[in-house]
Amino acid sequence: MSPQQPDTNPSEKLSRYEPEVREAYARYCETGDVDAVQIVIIAMVREHLPKPSDAPITDEQKLVEDLGYDSLAVAEVVFAIEDTFGLRIETSEIMQISTVGSLKEFIAKKLGPKNE
Repeated sequence: MSPQQPDTNPSEKLSRYEPEVREAYARYCETGDVDAVQIVIIAMVREHLPKPSDAPITDEQKLVEDLGYDSLAVAEVVFAIEDTFGLRIETSEIMQISTVGSLKEFIAKKLGPKNE
């Protein structure tokens, strides 16, 4: 799969995020580096936390039980990811995502292999 072609300047699209997040998104758009996507996903998960926290977010954490997400918050973070990366995610697919790691793996699969 080709890298996502941003519809706006990456720094504009994610302007509310830290420079590291905008740079990771730009790297994905330019090179197809799916690993860079993980930085963006973590930032989006953090932004949608029901109770803001600076604590590290790990792959093992469950979105609902550990991070306090409800179904609406899960949907919001998935919609933000869809919009950012130009993906289409079905409701049935969202229901299968339970941890931060499963979300990252799912998005990586949706985006496809790195551009080589």
